[in-house]
Amino acid sequence: MTDKQLSEPTVAIPKPHNAYATSKVNFWEILRIWLLIGVQSFGGGSATMFLIRREHITKRNWLTEDDVNEFWALCQLTPGMSIIALSILIGRKLKGWKGIVAVLTGLLFPSVIITTILAAGFNAVGSLAPAQAMLKGVIPATAGLSLAVALQFAIPLLKKGWNEKVASFSFSLLVIGACATLSGIFKFSASFLLIGSGTLAALIFPRIWWSIQQTQEQSK
Repeated sequence: MTDKQLSEPTVAIPKPHNAYATSKVNFWEILRIWLLIGVQSFGGGSATMFLIRREHITKRNWLTEDDVNEFWALCQLTPGMSIIALSILIGRKLKGWKGIVAVLTGLLFPSVIITTILAAGFNAVGSLAPAQAMLKGVIPATAGLSLAVALQFAIPLLKKGWNEKVASFSFSLLVIGACATLSGIFKFSASFLLIGSGTLAALIFPRIWWSIQQTQEQSK
C-alpha cells in the first residue's frame, strides 16, 4: 500500500437507493404488501397511487421517486388502465415475472371481491337518504386524494428541475401549467397533451441535458 493510499481516508461507496428492491425482495413479501394495497384501495386510482408510493418509497425504500414518476409517465402513453400498467412495471422491477404475478394478484383479488360486495349492497340501499348523503362526502374526499397524489408527483419533479438548472425547472413548471389549463379549460384530449409535451421535451431537453452534463464535469 502506498503512502498516498494510507493518507487518503477510506470512503464507503453507498449502495443505490433501491438496490435492495432489485436483489433481496421476497415474492411473498411483495404479495403481502400488494394484498394490503388491494384491501385499502378505496377511492380508486388516486388512493392506490398514494398507497403504492407510501409502501415502496417511504416505508421500504424499494423504489425511488424517479422510478415511480418514470413508470407513471410510460403508463400514460399506453391505452387501458394506467394503474394496472404501473403495477406490472413495478412488479417486473422488483422480481421479474414473479413480481408481476405477485402485484397483480395482490391488487386485483381483494379489490374484485370487495367491489362486488359493495356494488350489491349499494343497489339495495342506494336510494336511501343516508346513502346519498354519504356520496356527497366521498366526492370531495376523492378530490383531496387526487390533489395529494398530484403534489407527490409535482414537488419532486420541480425540486429535481431546480437542482439541475433553472431552465429545466422553468420548462417543467410551464408544461404543468399549460397542460392543466388546456385540459381543464379548453378540454384538450389527454393523448394530444402527452404527445405534444413529449415532442416538445424531445426538441428542448437534449440541449438542456447536455448543458447540465457539461456543468457537472467542469465542477469535478
